[in-house]
Amino acid sequence: MFIRSFASKDRAGKVSSRSKRSFREFKEPAKPRPQKLESPPLGSSLMSSIVTIMVGKEQRLFAAHEDVLSASPFFAAACRGQFLEAHSKRIDLPDDEPEIFSCLLEYLYKGDYYPRLLHNKRHDSWELEDAHVNHKTGGHGSVEATVYHSKVGDVLLKDTVIYCAAEKFGLEGLKRLSLRKQGLQTGIEVATILRSARFAYENTPDSDSKLRAHYLALIIRCRKTFKRSGTMQMEMEIGGKLFFDLFVSLCNHVDDIYEMA
Repeated sequence: MFIRSFASKDRAGKVSSRSKRSFREFKEPAKPRPQKLESPPLGSSLMSSIVTIMVGKEQRLFAAHEDVLSASPFFAAACRGQFLEAHSKRIDLPDDEPEIFSCLLEYLYKGDYYPRLLHNKRHDSWELEDAHVNHKTGGHGSVEATVYHSKVGDVLLKDTVIYCAAEKFGLEGLKRLSLRKQGLQTGIEVATILRSARFAYENTPDSDSKLRAHYLALIIRCRKTFKRSGTMQMEMEIGGKLFFDLFVSLCNHVDDIYEMA
């Protein structure tokens, strides 16, 4: 899904003309509005029964309280017995990544996941926990920006994979949080961005108006970097819906410029 205008807080920042095929985003996102967490009050949830979850091909074992998991429609259905084994409260997720599922559980219990989103009161801005200041750009460097995805066989932007997992498990608050965090990452290679964009398109519905639009806006606003990229040329030759949406968005962008002239 594409949008006609990119005047949104999800858009990418400007790139230095001497940048080495990497994405730089300088603008701080708008101050987040208070959000209602999906997780229930811990006082009641910690008294509920324990559910074990087997994640990934290696069947990594996780345990969580049933009431906490039930904040997700997917797991609420599972806890009602749809996916549970006959004599044990166990859910199998062989197609999911353990590291991503760990972030999801952390969010359900704490309302955030590492690196946390922190408010810098001195500058009235938002930043990622443990992010180091980039003295060349004036912004903050990346912190745990990527994660290896076993099915893809390469690294992807971690927050994109979390967004797609949140889409699967019905956690709208986690989708908003992961998208905001991705906007704070800097110094990401073009190949990683394009690989993650393809993953986003493959794992979100056509009705998605946030993550897909974020990638379209990023590529357009950082077009000088992407235009010089051999990876971009190769990806465009492969094609796909991502690049059709990109073409339409570019046309709309040009139309907006003409209308403003």
